[in-house]
Amino acid sequence: MSTSTPTVVLVHGAFADAASWTGVIEELQKEGVPVVAPPNPLRGLASDAAYIASVAAQIDGPVVLVGHSYGGALITVAGVTENVVGLVYVAAYVLEEDESLGELQGRFPDSPLVSNLKQATYPVEGADPAVEVTITPEAFPGIFAADVPEAVTKVLAVAQRPLAASAFTETAAAAAWKTKPSWAVVAGADQAIDAEVQRFGAKRAGATVVEIEGASHAVAVSQPKKTADVILDAVRATS
Repeated sequence: MSTSTPTVVLVHGAFADAASWTGVIEELQKEGVPVVAPPNPLRGLASDAAYIASVAAQIDGPVVLVGHSYGGALITVAGVTENVVGLVYVAAYVLEEDESLGELQGRFPDSPLVSNLKQATYPVEGADPAVEVTITPEAFPGIFAADVPEAVTKVLAVAQRPLAASAFTETAAAAAWKTKPSWAVVAGADQAIDAEVQRFGAKRAGATVVEIEGASHAVAVSQPKKTADVILDAVRATS
């Protein structure tokens, strides 16, 4: 790939970390595509999006933002950054401006995720403790990664990164897909974000959609090549 090849920034979602992109990173590196997989703070939509925007803005040259799950909401806001040239949603929430995750999700029946969240608190300087959520470990494999080997999901279940509960009610300050081209991977058998929610958001954004039948929410883990192929399409289209 040439020097004008966009750098791919992979934004993980809730209940996971940047290691969830390992297989995708390997595929992109094989093609000579520069990749960055930053940590997503998971502390709130506005602050997380600002962090991702800052990461993108400090990269020389064009950037393709890729968001998994809640990461999709972040790239929707952070994507207005000047050097971002494309957006890729992977089993993700695609928000409209002034819409929250709760509002988008509320248009559809609840997925099994909702009844299997466990609450805890974390300290906030100068304020009351705030609430964060994880998926109960016993429900995690089926909800998050049904098509990933059980030995792997047992590890992922205890290595989850919690999401601040406030992230569900904060609204998106912008919708970058209105001015930037987008692509979407829809995970056909997703038990965390229903495939209908993914299809609705992707269609509204005018995204180029690839649906992977039978794929779980952890589609980037179970189907890294197919996921990377969509990202490569975006890279080529924006180079």
